[in-house]
Amino acid sequence: MKVLVTGGAGFIGSHVAEAAVDAGHRVMVVDDLSTGSTDNVPLQADFHPVDIRNREALRELVLHFEPDAISHHAAQASVSRSVREPRLDADVNVLGSVNVLEVALECGSRLIFASTGGALYGEVEEGEAAGEDRPPQPLSPYACSKASFELYLRAFGASSGLRATVLRYANVYGPRQDSQGESGVVAIFLDRLLQGAPIQVNAREDVGDPGCVRDYVYVRDAVRANLAAFDGALDGRTVNIATGVGTSTRALAEELVKLVDEPAIVTDGPHREGDLKRSVLDPAVMVSILGEPTPLRRGLVATTEWFRSQVGAS
Repeated sequence: MKVLVTGGAGFIGSHVAEAAVDAGHRVMVVDDLSTGSTDNVPLQADFHPVDIRNREALRELVLHFEPDAISHHAAQASVSRSVREPRLDADVNVLGSVNVLEVALECGSRLIFASTGGALYGEVEEGEAAGEDRPPQPLSPYACSKASFELYLRAFGASSGLRATVLRYANVYGPRQDSQGESGVVAIFLDRLLQGAPIQVNAREDVGDPGCVRDYVYVRDAVRANLAAFDGALDGRTVNIATGVGTSTRALAEELVKLVDEPAIVTDGPHREGDLKRSVLDPAVMVSILGEPTPLRRGLVATTEWFRSQVGAS
């Protein structure tokens, strides 16, 4: 099978590209390197530094390659940046994604879309987990752009027979996650802890505030979903990629401090404007197809080992 991964030099996309290569697929990676790195791209993949907003360059590449499946991970992925620059967010996540959609239709490719569950569903009440049938309640331009492209996929699926799968990721973590950005708290905490630097929980311990609650899902589970989608097992479906377990920022920090096993300073800070208080997704559909998700501790152990291996690496 021939597989195209947009955003394949980034965190999740590079893991998908690597797994596709390991599965014996012929892989092409398209990434403008605005946030990704060529170090993440598998050596066996055919890499092209192209922006998905460049319609003609993208079309020329894809029509020549003729992929059987496209895993679409290229995106403006920062919630806070989407608030500051909503036009840029829409340009990449809507118009750029429409370019990907058009070439998928032209090639007859399956299209797997990396959407968001962590931002799409809005606030999820204590004791609840958002299922795929929950109406989207986007509270940021980023979530709006992801929800908008999901509607494009639905429309073209009905009118043109587009074979599309929507994967709504919870908060994905794992090796290669960027520790220098504004999101990716697991990577940020590990990077600082391993350097002996303090970490900050945006909450107040003196009033019993545990911080935001998130559903942390290991990157390997996102990869498993993409591999299943390549084979058509998820055609036409929208699937949460999640664990169904909520973990507070403070609990996450405490667990990572234990795993790093070094002296650590954990400070309190103010809540970030726009952050959801609680986001937990129902993984029942995913479990029925792919099996149980990776337990948080197992994923954190593997991620900690990887980040430790990078300390001092050139």
